[in-house]
Amino acid sequence: MKRILELNDEDVGLEAKETEYTPRTAARAILRKGEKIALMHVGKEDSYKLPGGGVEEGESIQQGLRRELLEETGCEAEVKGEVGELLEHRSHIGIVQTSHCFVADVIKEGKPSFDEGEIAADFSLQWVTLEEAEKLLESSKTDEYETKFVVKRDLFLLRAAKELLQEPPLKFNPGTMQYEVDTEEMDEEQ
Repeated sequence: MKRILELNDEDVGLEAKETEYTPRTAARAILRKGEKIALMHVGKEDSYKLPGGGVEEGESIQQGLRRELLEETGCEAEVKGEVGELLEHRSHIGIVQTSHCFVADVIKEGKPSFDEGEIAADFSLQWVTLEEAEKLLESSKTDEYETKFVVKRDLFLLRAAKELLQEPPLKFNPGTMQYEVDTEEMDEEQ
């Protein structure tokens, strides 16, 4: 999977600490149900995140993804493609996390089965358009250390997925903060 971004403390407005890192692998998805995608609302912080989480020992990345989607959304899903890999250096907690992001479609709906931490954080599932998800993630303002990474990561992953899913192909221009038609990709297709 292609690495599409690397984040560190400076990227979320903090100073890095000298530390040893423990690696963590995670999987998450842009989970589609028709024209909408799954977005988790974390009520305790009034923030949003894409469904997904840590891959457990002995699981493949895809197995971890399917388990996390089932737990957080109640849905069984079919992976349709890769968005990319994102690396997060979280020095304040000594973790370097590699997140593998996919696009997946719901094949069977059910009910979320939140763990104790998710219940305590007041998790809830929402189905929103890509545009609504982008606005909700942008509105997630927090002082929580880990949530700063989550919001930055998931907003980037959402925008990367949006580029992949649009017709004609769009490319996010960080200079103008706007989506523009990707004329290079259109030329390649012709």
